[in-house]
Amino acid sequence: MTVNTTVTVRVPAKVNLQLAVGPGREDGFHDLVNVFHAVSLFDEVTVKEARSRRPSPPGGDGSVVAELTAGGGLGSHLSRVPLDASNLAARAAVLVAERTGKGFPVTVHLDKNIPVAGGMAGGSADAAAALVACDRLWGAGLSREALLDCAAELGSDVPFALVGSTAVGTGRGEVLSPMASPGRFRWVFALSPHGLSTARVFREYDRIRPDAPPPSLDPALAGALALGDPAAVGAALTNDLQEAALSLLPELERTLGTGRGAGALGALVSGSGPTCAFLVGGGPEDAAVVAEREASVVAALEGSGLCEQVVTAHGDVPGAVVL
Repeated sequence: MTVNTTVTVRVPAKVNLQLAVGPGREDGFHDLVNVFHAVSLFDEVTVKEARSRRPSPPGGDGSVVAELTAGGGLGSHLSRVPLDASNLAARAAVLVAERTGKGFPVTVHLDKNIPVAGGMAGGSADAAAALVACDRLWGAGLSREALLDCAAELGSDVPFALVGSTAVGTGRGEVLSPMASPGRFRWVFALSPHGLSTARVFREYDRIRPDAPPPSLDPALAGALALGDPAAVGAALTNDLQEAALSLLPELERTLGTGRGAGALGALVSGSGPTCAFLVGGGPEDAAVVAEREASVVAALEGSGLCEQVVTAHGDVPGAVVL
């Protein structure tokens, strides 16, 4: 029997094609209808047995501690990544140990290519990857349902990072249903030099929209995805948090306008921001037409002086995968 000594899991970023936000709940969350779409910006999380054996962090099971390190390319704000027991990936390792009674001290390296504090669920993705990696490293044998349950305990966006593809999340976003989306779509992402706290954006949303209605899935978006029609998908992109993100970081309005003016089929702030997402084509469109439109949008954004970096990706892609 082969014993794993190191496990690496690749996990994608997400963009929200629709983020409908209801009023605040008594538990501090909001009811959501959240159409997740996984895109080809990936973090890789590597877990291996730790050489040192330090005391477990508060809340641990007394035997498991995750020592974290981080590096990477597109994850520009690495200083904002906590490398202690508060990190979701570290909490994921401890949770697997608590649920299964297995485990030993591990080091967790986060190779970050998902923007940090960018509204693309990089921290949640890392947590999902750590769940899968620790389960495999320790031979814990958690079922898919058990992994999803652990993911939901860690955070609202973590379950989708396990699943990937395109799905609608309800409740606080953790209850997932797959959506038909046969098209391959091309995206351009404008990475901001600034970060936005998700909690701060939700507080601003509550201030701006204190009487938000219950959220519901947009049938136009669902139909456009089922047809793989990029123009119709672009026209249906919506994000209830966008107004709050623009209130806190007004320059994002100029970023969105720049991409739209250069030919993007649709544009929105991704999640709580500040990353801006631009749909530039896909589906049945001629590849040369899509490539020309993509190049136009990239050039306009790079020349705007508004972006720290501009990157391209496609979607949808699978969720967490062991490499």
